[in-house]
Amino acid sequence: MPGMAAADYTRLLLLAAIWGGAFPFMRVAAPEFGPAWTAELRVLIGGLALLAWFRLTGYDPALVRNARAYLRIGAVGIALPFVLYSFAAMHAPASLLSILNATAPIFGVAWSASFGDERLTLGRLAGLAAGLAGVGLVAAPSTPSPDPLFGWAVAAGLGACCAYGALGVAIQRWSGGTAPRGMAAGNQLAAALLLVPILPLLPPPGTPSPLAIANLLALALLASAAAFPLYFRLIADVGATRALTVTYLIPLFGILWGWLFLGEALPASALAGGLLILAGTVLVTRS
Repeated sequence: MPGMAAADYTRLLLLAAIWGGAFPFMRVAAPEFGPAWTAELRVLIGGLALLAWFRLTGYDPALVRNARAYLRIGAVGIALPFVLYSFAAMHAPASLLSILNATAPIFGVAWSASFGDERLTLGRLAGLAAGLAGVGLVAAPSTPSPDPLFGWAVAAGLGACCAYGALGVAIQRWSGGTAPRGMAAGNQLAAALLLVPILPLLPPPGTPSPLAIANLLALALLASAAAFPLYFRLIADVGATRALTVTYLIPLFGILWGWLFLGEALPASALAGGLLILAGTVLVTRS
């Protein structure tokens, strides 16, 4: 596996800052757009923005030729987790969801091991156990949550992380050597297409406010259009497992942005759980 150069670390840090901000964006936008439309507009606007940029720069993402790969990867790694996270953001703090996001590499190694791509060592098993213990602390706040769907929100966030973890396996098997830039746009547009059938079933609860619209645009243009080329470039340059280490940094930015812009404060148990999840992630990905 290739090493990481200074440019890779720069991309990693920038990606963590952007994706850490995605959780506050969703926390504001999702309650007004609903989970399906939040996910749909995020990938549609993000994918079209990238497509427009490619047209200007003369790059061909080969949407038709690579349609099967884009549809498969878009379903597993984008459409499903984005809907789940949008639902979770309606009922749980953004900073807490950013902590749960750190379980993605744990799921990634578990998926890789189940397909025979990685080996589960004692260190990795210890990491899985630490991660599970951390999730237990995060999912059990010190005071009862005012939202009755909080538990379902945590489950949805973990489901999204499980899908993110499967992304590396999906790319290895289905990408067919597709260029990272092509996947950044093609996977999002494929996800937008796949989400269309559920849109009438989950309409927005009301007319979104200007603030919610602004956050949705930031989610689409920053967390999707700008971030996915960085992420797929990292996967191509350093491998899926190392690219997933961006999740080490996302909670730091998620907590920071949640506190700074939403006034969120997490209980000590959630912070302790986050540390256990991060420790488990390090063990899983480094052992």
